[in-house]
Order: sequence, then structure tokens, then C-alpha cells
Amino acid sequence: MLAASRSPLAFVFVALAFLAATCLGSPTVAGLADRNGVSKRDFGPVTIYTPPSNYQRERSLYARHVMLNDSIGTILATWENYSPAGSPPWFPIYRSTDHGYTWSQLSTVRDTVNGWGLRYQPELYQLKNAVGSWPKGTVLCAGNSIPDDLSQTKLDIYASKDAGATWTFVSSVARGGRAYPDNGETPVWEPFFMEYNGQLVMYYSDQRDSAYGQKIVHQVSSDLRNWGSVVNDVAVSPYSARPGMPTIAKLPNGQYIMTYEYGGASEANFAIYYKLSSNPLNFGSASGRVLRTTDGAVFTSSPYVVWTPAGSASGTSNGAIVVSAMSSTDLFVNRALGDPSKWTRLSAPGTAGAYSRSLSVGFLPKDIVITDGGYLNAGSSNKVTFAARDVNGCNTC
Repeated sequence: MLAASRSPLAFVFVALAFLAATCLGSPTVAGLADRNGVSKRDFGPVTIYTPPSNYQRERSLYARHVMLNDSIGTILATWENYSPAGSPPWFPIYRSTDHGYTWSQLSTVRDTVNGWGLRYQPELYQLKNAVGSWPKGTVLCAGNSIPDDLSQTKLDIYASKDAGATWTFVSSVARGGRAYPDNGETPVWEPFFMEYNGQLVMYYSDQRDSAYGQKIVHQVSSDLRNWGSVVNDVAVSPYSARPGMPTIAKLPNGQYIMTYEYGGASEANFAIYYKLSSNPLNFGSASGRVLRTTDGAVFTSSPYVVWTPAGSASGTSNGAIVVSAMSSTDLFVNRALGDPSKWTRLSAPGTAGAYSRSLSVGFLPKDIVITDGGYLNAGSSNKVTFAARDVNGCNTC
């Protein structure tokens, strides 16, 4: 963790008759196109939300979204919301039912157990399978509940069985000390969800171990209420090292990729690193390597990774690994299952990398969807945006 947009009217998804979808949970969807149906490389950025001028400090940061598996192609988005002083902060839930072209507020996720508010690092996820008593399709929102004096950190989970309209507290996974990203403090940060073998895994950054300034860990649950022991995924020397901000994607060869920022890396401070493992519960035994593009560049801070079956290199069925970083508006693409010599750049809509952009595969596999909440220390210009990029394009491959 680290201490002028184009008009959306130039882009729109092709309008389709959603009610003609023949399979529940398999929406009829469109790709990127202009109003005349001509395919476009980029979509957006579209503004989801512009914070009022009376919002505090950063106004908005750390945007997240989830593409729901429903019959109309719903997208939910949230972000760190720096609301005016005087009431606990919350996570807004905004919804689009037209593939991201327009947005409206659906609900809010509020702290109902601590009295502190939900302050930092939201995470949105939809269950692909039932976990415990929570059915397939349940939407989860995790976040860091922190009081105004920043004296504690607590990673709490809320759930919605009605596609984000209402929310219920489920459980608390981890609790830590003061919300300061400094070695010697003991907070927990940056949750990320993944399902594996019928269980839910939460990965997060952890400063509670006195042997490490910060490390990346996970815990596993089979019912969303009880969580297993803390397992190390990235724990490196020296003590000053600060690996953090984990995200994970599954590859078609049975491997899993984890990306993270590496505070103290020799290549660059907070350089983007990644690990590959056949077992996502055993990243601790895998070696980390820097993400370096074919033109020799190393990028930094707040990575996010997805894999899509689209965008394969010629003659392969590898699909494409796509990674975002704060230090560049570009996306970084690997069409060779993580081969360290095969990372290339792919331009993306917008003018900034942003602090912790999030990615997902769109309703068509070729479309990489991007949400952006703004930059650190840029509150007056921060807003929440939505964009997409066709992964079949290529700048340098």
C-alpha cells in the first residue's frame, strides 16, 4: 500500500434485445462499438461518479466492480468514498444495466457492527458456487473497517442475496492495529476473494508478524463465517520489504498467477512482481519474479491481474494474462502463460494509471473492463470512471 477525460458520447455498446436471451445466467451481450455499430478498440472512460467538493482529502480512490452473471448483464461498482466529516464512511454501490454506459446508485454498504464505518479497500465478488448456506450468485463486499482516529483495522464481509440491493454482515476475517502503512505498525489491508475447491479464500496484506514489515497471506472458509489459520503467500527478507496488494487469476494450463507490488524491490520501489503456482493455497513455495516488458520497462504500484481466453498469440490457445499498474495508463499483456520474456504493452482508455485500478473480463472475453477511482493526493480531480479495452489489439507484440 502506498502512502481531462474524453466524452463518453463517442462510445456506446450496441443495443441488443436482452429479453431474447435463451439461457438464464447467460446474458446476450454486445461488444465495443460506436452508435453505428462499428467496432471500437476502446470504450470510455465513462464517469460513474464525481465526488462533491465538500468531500474529504482524496474524495474517491480504489474503485472495484463485479460483472454479475444474470440475464441482463448487470455491473456493480464501488470505491473508497471520502464523504464529509461527521458520519462514518461507507461504500456506495452503483449499478449499470447497459454494459457500463450509464450508472445510478443502487445501495450503500455500511458498517453495522463496529460503529467505525467502512473506510478503505473495498472488494466486490459474486459466488460462482454455493459456499456454506450462501447460494451461488450471492454478491460479497469486503472492506477495511477503520475508526476516525485510524487506531484499528478490521477486514469485514457483507453479503447480498438480491444482486446488491441490500446487505447483511457475515463475518470478520482479520483484525489489526493502526491504519498506517509503516513498518512496525500492525494493520491488515487490501482483501481479495477467490473460490477454490468449494471454499472461499481471502488474500490480504498483513503487518502483524514481527518478523516482516509486511507480508501477503490468505485464510480459507467453507461457510463464510469461520476462517482458517493465516498462511503465508509472500514473506520475504529483509524486514523492510513490503509485498502487498495481491490479486489472483486462474490460467488454462492449471496454473494460478498472483500479482503484487514489492516495496523494496531492487528493480524499482513497489515494482510489480508475480508468482505462478499449480495450487493457489501454496504460493508461499513459488518464486517471485519482476514483470518487465519486452522494451525493458518495469512498472510500479497497485497491480491487478485477470486472464481471458481471448487474445491468444498466433497458433496457441493460451489466451492472455492482463495486468494493470498505477504507474502507467497502459495494460501489460502476456500471451504465453506468464513467460517472463513475453510481457508487452497495450494502451488503454484514459490518461492515468490511477491508484489501484481494477480489471475484469467483460461480457465478451475480448473486452478488458477497467474501473478507476483516481490518484493519491489528487482529490480535487478524482472521480470514478469505467472503461474497456479490446485485448485483441496490440501495441508492441
